[in-house]
Amino acid sequence: MKTSFIIAGTSSGSGKTTFSLGLMRLLRSRGLIVQPYKCGPDYIDPLYHGLATGRESVNLDLFMSGECHVRSVFRHYGRGADAAVVEGVMGMFDGYDGMKGSSAHLAGVLGLPVVLLVDAASASYSVAATIYGFSSLDPGVRVAGVVFNRVSSERHFSFLKAACRGVGVECFGYIRRRDGLKTPSRHLGLSLESEEAMANFIDNCAEEVGATVDVDALMSLESSSVDAGEVGLRKVCGNRVAVARDEAFSFTYRANIDSLGDDVVFFSPLRDAGLPEADIVYIPGGYPELYSRVLSANRPMLESVREYSERGGRIFGECGGLIYLGREIDGDSMCGVFPFEATMDDARLRLGYREVLLPGGETLRGHEFHYSRLRNPECFNDVSRQRDARGERVDTRIYRSGNTIAGYTHLYWAEKGFERLWEV
Repeated sequence: MKTSFIIAGTSSGSGKTTFSLGLMRLLRSRGLIVQPYKCGPDYIDPLYHGLATGRESVNLDLFMSGECHVRSVFRHYGRGADAAVVEGVMGMFDGYDGMKGSSAHLAGVLGLPVVLLVDAASASYSVAATIYGFSSLDPGVRVAGVVFNRVSSERHFSFLKAACRGVGVECFGYIRRRDGLKTPSRHLGLSLESEEAMANFIDNCAEEVGATVDVDALMSLESSSVDAGEVGLRKVCGNRVAVARDEAFSFTYRANIDSLGDDVVFFSPLRDAGLPEADIVYIPGGYPELYSRVLSANRPMLESVREYSERGGRIFGECGGLIYLGREIDGDSMCGVFPFEATMDDARLRLGYREVLLPGGETLRGHEFHYSRLRNPECFNDVSRQRDARGERVDTRIYRSGNTIAGYTHLYWAEKGFERLWEV
């Protein structure tokens, strides 16, 4: 890669996604190959990245996997790209335990310079203190420069540039405060905007970035020399895997899918009449609650999944896949592999990192993020023990019926192996 850097913010809501998408689209419009990445476990921003760049984004998460693995994944997917742009998570130093897993932590592990996005909506020269603090807190992380967001005028920007000069940090430009740069509305915390609406938003972001940010200066940034570890992605599954993929089931980690090997086949629970031939079936998360009537009407697929499970076939369902494998979603019939019912009534957010304990002391790690709940989860035994990022027990469950395993936790197995799931 010729250029690589991470875009970090002073806090959540500072405009990282707006700036990242605009920059990615602008670089692509200049004929560059841009490889996008997302710090952390989020699924939505990577989908936006794909629209902006035409390349599938990759999650880099230092809780769900180790540093060597993250370096290897970063290098593997960046080969052949002109630029690697990493969108950070929350505030620059916000991690699952202090700054562990934060954007700053990832920048240090990968040797990436940081482009700090500062929300200047209600500030002037006081941003100097913010910039100084962020650039000096961790000597192992290099803040290469600043981009300001929600700037009201050229005069306002002149004060902000003076603040950068006052602390000796480069200013790469700014983004104006405009209604057209507001991120489209979100449903249940996850965006459901159409591709056309999102593409228009990304185009607006690119236009703004091109007008007010020194993109050439960003493209001249140099990364530190960091040992990438083993370059390449280890194939850790020896079976043919069928993966559900359509509008209802779209939340997957790219490295997870690629680690399954070369014998992967995709199918649609919305449209296909039955499962394809496979040794293992994987039903990831997504929005089955929004497509529950269509899923329920596809009786041949529901029966195919249930019969496959009854024959002892291996199935793994996570989050949306879990409730699809249940009896119903708010009255719409599902596969019936498990007897519980899912509902969106009285929906409350459940989220956080999770660690699943395997026999022998091994673990698999992942992330929980959902609003649905199960009406009668006590009707089925929990076959796992899970802890949060602080090592405390949580009541998140993994259920098993024969060789069918399902739970709300989105697991990351690209480092340790998919087939280890059947050890729970």
